[in-house]
Order: sequence, then structure tokens, then C-alpha cells
Amino acid sequence: MEKVIINDVGPRDGLQNESTTVTPHDRVALINALIAAGVPAVEVASFVSPHAVPTMVGASEVVASLDLDGGAFSSLVPNYKGYELAKASGIRSVAVVLSATETMNIKNIHMGLDETIAVCSDIVQQAQKDGLEARAYLSVALGCPYEGPVAEEHIESLGHKMFDAGASEVIVADTIGAANPSQVKSLFNRMCTVFGSERLSAHFHDTRALALANAWQALECGVRKFDASIGGLGGCPFAPGAAGNLATEDLATMLEQAGFETGVNVDKLLEAVELVRGLVGHDVGGRTLAWLIGRRSAD
Repeated sequence: MEKVIINDVGPRDGLQNESTTVTPHDRVALINALIAAGVPAVEVASFVSPHAVPTMVGASEVVASLDLDGGAFSSLVPNYKGYELAKASGIRSVAVVLSATETMNIKNIHMGLDETIAVCSDIVQQAQKDGLEARAYLSVALGCPYEGPVAEEHIESLGHKMFDAGASEVIVADTIGAANPSQVKSLFNRMCTVFGSERLSAHFHDTRALALANAWQALECGVRKFDASIGGLGGCPFAPGAAGNLATEDLATMLEQAGFETGVNVDKLLEAVELVRGLVGHDVGGRTLAWLIGRRSAD
């Protein structure tokens, strides 16, 4: 049975766009619920300015409360200051974010494309020196809310820059859920051929109800690691129109039924979904949720 790794980004990407700020204590409870459900990797925090993203306040407190040997935990770092804070927290894996377009970088981290490439490269190189794993997101890789379609050769070029800097993994992100399966197949075939599927991960949003279909196409191209968010939470405060992420329960269900090994207990994921609902104060859940609840009741 082939293994696929699910990295749950709910505690970071999922909660960052919520109107309700979830306390560090409750974010830790969510992370622990995901680990209890067998989710092998979790993006736990973003070391970003609390003025820019107030919902991510207390990132160091979150990391300090975790058993760092209990899972593959990572954090997002938007700049060098964020990296220094992440390193001081004790987290062992960091991810930089390189948006594919000039405008998105300016909106997201107030730097142009060339400057962002330089800063991300420097952070990745420093992380290597410090003994931390460094990964790189290629954001809006399949469509930008400001500049529209992005050329495949440009994404490939950015991938080369991040791998050349020393990134262990590049995560190709459909940040606003603009992609379709044909587009995903084309880009991921290209990226997997050039870089090797084992060095890539995929990140999809479900704005147009295509996240699961897009994930399947990336899977067919050889990708075996995916971001997903518990309950389908998600969105980007700097990317208009970005709806929730691919729901962890949807991805895990599809993979389970298609014969892949994830280590995730889908029934236990429902407990995490229920926890999230209470934390954010509104209904959450992927497209499989009603069926999963019905299956659990029947059992």
C-alpha cells in the first residue's frame, strides 16, 4: 500500500482568516486532536506581525506547548524577523512563502518579487546552517487574484531558485482555488519531471469545488504529500476570493477509499472537526462530512 502524507494547515492557514481569534491554548488543543487522529504533519503557526495577522498572535506560546517529538510540526516565516522568532521557539521546520507574481508579494509581505526571492533564499540558507528543515511555498502558482494566469515556465524557474537555495521541499500552491484538473496535470507533470515528485507537495483551495479533483491529478502525477485543512477552513487575508482549503477529512477519505495509506483515522478526524466548529463559532466541514457522520452513526 502506497503512503501519502497529509500536512494539516488548519491551525495556521485555516485559522488565520477567521474573524474570531482562537487562543494559543485552544490552537494547541486542535493540533493535539489532529495528532490523536493520526495526522502525521501539522503546520502549527505563522511567525508574522500580529498587526498584519492578529489571529496568529502567540505563535511562540503554541510551539512551547507542543511535544515536538510527537509529530512533524512546521511554521510559516514571512521574513527574517519571523525566522529568528521561529528558531528561538524551538520549531524544527520552517516554510518561506514566495508568491509567483510581483503584486501578490507586495500585497502579502510588502516586497517585490526579486526582493522576496532574495529574502526567501537567504532564510533557507540560514535555516540549513542552523540545522532546521526549510521548505518553500510557491504561492498563487496556478492563478493570481491581481495578475491572473501564471506561466508554467515561471513556476519552474522559481522552483529552481528555491531548490538551489537549499529548500528540502517546494509546495506548489493554488492559493485562490483558481486551478482546474487539466491545468494541474500539466503543471505537475512538468514540475515532477524536472524536480522529482518526492521533492514536491501540493496545496489546493476549494473555491470552485475542484480541490479534490485537482489533488487527484497531482496524485496521478506522482505527488505523495498534500496540504489540507481540518473542516475545510482557510483563506488568505491578502488574496481576494480565496475560499477554504481542501478539507482534511475529504482528502483522507478519498485516499483511504483509493487504497493509499495515510495513517489517519477518519472517524477521529470528526472529533477535530467538532472541536473546530466550537472554536470558530460557525459550521465547518468538507464535502464528505454528512456521509462520514452517517457512517459513524451506522457503526
